[in-house]
Amino acid sequence: MASREMVITGAEEINFAPGIAEEVVQNVRMILSTPVWSVPLDRTFGINVEMLDKPTPDAMAALTSEIYMALRKWEPRCKVKNISFDGDIDGRLVPKVRIEINE
Repeated sequence: MASREMVITGAEEINFAPGIAEEVVQNVRMILSTPVWSVPLDRTFGINVEMLDKPTPDAMAALTSEIYMALRKWEPRCKVKNISFDGDIDGRLVPKVRIEINE
């Protein structure tokens, strides 16, 4: 089984006929951009974002843990290699997730 490593940052256009690698990347983006409780028929889908009002170091630690758990549960075809954060002047945390895709 081959594997590929990718870095996922922001949302991009959706391909409605993706290959396996692109499908996994799209799924990871969807998981990262969906707050828990926002999906009507599956309230547990997504990332719990309650920690985002905490101080930045605390929020980064909690969000890192939340991302690992959510991706492990919702997209088992990828393995998280690294999570880092970009920030902006407004204090917004933007996760940058490096994954390995098992095809």
